[in-house]
Amino acid sequence: MATGVNERSVVLLSGGLDSATCLALAQEQGLECHALSVDYGQRHATELQAARRVAAAAGVADHRVVHVDLAAIGGSALTDSAIEVPEAGGEGIPVTYVPARNTVFLSLALGFAETLGAHRLVVGANAVDYSGYPDCRPAFIEAFQSLARVATATGVEGAPWSVEAPLMHLSKAQIIREGARLGVDYSLTVSCYRADADGRACGTCDSCRLRADGFAAAGIPDPTRYAG
Repeated sequence: MATGVNERSVVLLSGGLDSATCLALAQEQGLECHALSVDYGQRHATELQAARRVAAAAGVADHRVVHVDLAAIGGSALTDSAIEVPEAGGEGIPVTYVPARNTVFLSLALGFAETLGAHRLVVGANAVDYSGYPDCRPAFIEAFQSLARVATATGVEGAPWSVEAPLMHLSKAQIIREGARLGVDYSLTVSCYRADADGRACGTCDSCRLRADGFAAAGIPDPTRYAG
């Protein structure tokens, strides 16, 4: 989709590696980026601290943090303390899947974008390394874009909503290489499902494994701080 300089977009910014790369890619296109992070009752606040660092380093137009208590419904190792984060993934949808999380996040981004007069949402969904999550698939992104076009005043009035997942078909190594090309400081990011209060990674959860393997495959030094 063609873009003009300063066209507005809302970028979902978790504080992780993928969303930081998405933000850099959006800025490379000349977009005026408004970042949105969600405090959803996740296990730790370190990823939100990371999101603030990434947003500040990137010089975004605005960074909002919205509070939604997904822990109230639980059902995920990331929101329910009774469910342990596994050290390795298994078959099927992993317990780290948060029910309807990306639907909620994109809905919030959609509302924010409409108040800004923005017509583009950018999200770090990826079907290569996170194929177990149903809301990280191309079909989900396409369906949400269709929803945006019929569920908003902006859409009904004919604005061309675009929901973009630029990392959808990239491996972790390819994502890291793109970020390195764009100067993303990955030391600011936190990807670990079990990071400690200082943002240090456990090194054993699926997210840590994928991140470490990605840096190794990309041939780029891993700046992740590990606990212990």
